[in-house]
Amino acid sequence: MAVANQTPADVASEYATLQFVVRQLLNGMATATLVRVMACTNAGGVVPVGTVDVSPLVDMVTEQGETIPHGTIFKAPYMRIQGGASAIILDPQPGDIGVCVFAMRDISAVKGDPDAARDRTPSPGAPPGSRRTYSLSDALYLGGMLNGVPTQYVRFSDSGIELKTAGVVTVDAPTVHMTGNLNVDGTITGTVDVIAGTISGKTHTHSGGTIDGDTGTPNA
Repeated sequence: MAVANQTPADVASEYATLQFVVRQLLNGMATATLVRVMACTNAGGVVPVGTVDVSPLVDMVTEQGETIPHGTIFKAPYMRIQGGASAIILDPQPGDIGVCVFAMRDISAVKGDPDAARDRTPSPGAPPGSRRTYSLSDALYLGGMLNGVPTQYVRFSDSGIELKTAGVVTVDAPTVHMTGNLNVDGTITGTVDVIAGTISGKTHTHSGGTIDGDTGTPNA
C-alpha cells in the first residue's frame, strides 16, 4: 500500500487530477497480503476455532520511497478445516507466515466478540458493523505460506502416506479396523491381551509338552 502525496504532475491537468483521486481511492482498499502471526488464541486444544493477531509483511511506501511498517491487526478469524463437528485441529503459531484477505464490508457484528464465549453459536447474519469497506480491520487469516521445513507432518505422495512425529500418536476410538499387513519395527504391547486368530497371547496353553523338549503349537 502506498501513502501518496500530491505532486505538481498530479494537478497538471484535469485528467491527472482525476487519476490522482482514483489512485488514492484504490490505495485505500485492502484486498490480500502476506502477514506474520504474532499471537493465536488457541494452542492445539479441542476448543472452538479462535483468532490470530497478525502483522502485514509488505510495508507502506511514501512517494519519496520511504517505507512505513504496518501495525498489528488484532483478532482476525483464522480458517480451520471443519465440517459439522469433525475438524482437523492445526492452530497457527507465532512466527507463521500466511495470507490474509480482507472482507469488502465490516464483519465485526457477524464475528461478535471471540473472547466473550468460546462455545458461542455463530451469528446467522447481521448488518455491517459500520460503513467501512475493504479495511485491514476486517482481516481473515487463511493459512501458511513461505514457511520453513516441517519436522512433524502427514505427507501424501505417489508412494503412499507418511506420518512423522517425534511424539506419541494417539488414536482414541471404540474400535480400530485395519486391512492388509502390519509391519512393526518395535514392540507391540497390549495392556489387556493380544489375540492371534482366536488364540489369546495371555492365557493360551500348549500341547505336546515334555520335560526336556519344546512344547507344541498353542491350543486354540
